[in-house]
Amino acid sequence: MLGLIGTKLGMTQIFNDAGDMVAVTIIELPPATVMELKTSDKDGYQAIKVVQGKGKEKQMTKAQLGVFKKAQVEAGKFLSEFRLSDLKDWSIGKKYDVSIFEKEKEVTITGVSKGKGFAGTIKRHKFQRGPSTHGSQNVRQPGSIGAHTYPGRVFPGQRMAGHHGDRVTTYKNLDVVKVDVEKNLLFVRGTVPGPKSGKVIVRKQ
Repeated sequence: MLGLIGTKLGMTQIFNDAGDMVAVTIIELPPATVMELKTSDKDGYQAIKVVQGKGKEKQMTKAQLGVFKKAQVEAGKFLSEFRLSDLKDWSIGKKYDVSIFEKEKEVTITGVSKGKGFAGTIKRHKFQRGPSTHGSQNVRQPGSIGAHTYPGRVFPGQRMAGHHGDRVTTYKNLDVVKVDVEKNLLFVRGTVPGPKSGKVIVRKQ
């Protein structure tokens, strides 16, 4: 689905049309320029490759600069592809911005969640604490992780302590509260994965 890549600016509160105060996340979505069309005959799928924002050429390799030079577009900050079922309305050099979400009631947002480091099972998997009185030895321990005899091993995927967060996370059906085309801002109700200044992908439903 069509979308944009942007930066999570943080959270605030605004009043909606009904006069209710709503907690929203502000996302900055710079305009995008189509730099390549992916077709089924050539690439095996249909999509548009877009570039957004302004990148610093001195921080890029020759190979990266060559991609922008070939497409005859200015070096950008974000590169992404969005798969589409029909490419008849798209051409190289065409631009679009956050206004594509003006008629949308809900969007899908993907980002990398905040890293929490090494965590135990209570924090990582919401395990319940054990009794902390009468000599209990199982207050925050995970408990049994496998069978005693057959199959005599720990199954893959067993919930245990480990690295928490820092994973690609997708939130669906987030309400669009406001779209500011002049400032390239999208106001979405609720939380969005990732820290402030983190990169997120916003797509139509």
